[in-house]
Amino acid sequence: MDSSSSATVLDRVLEPFTECLTPDVARKIVDLRADAQTQADIDQLADKANDGTLTSEERVEYDRYREAFHFVTILQAKARALLDRQTAS
Repeated sequence: MDSSSSATVLDRVLEPFTECLTPDVARKIVDLRADAQTQADIDQLADKANDGTLTSEERVEYDRYREAFHFVTILQAKARALLDRQTAS
């Protein structure tokens, strides 16, 4: 499955979720950020990835972080779209 197919599937799966959002919850989702320690861990792994010095275990951990943040980013985009639609109404 290519990334565009994955995005389409994810959009379809998440659509019922986004229909349940209230404006307050959508704003909280938009404002989600990693805590300081998690961000520091990700930054360290990203630096090592850029330097080409990740161990195989670190690569797995870094990939998991990236997947999780990709998912959160999609949720945030959906929450922003909901807020934009409500503002336009």
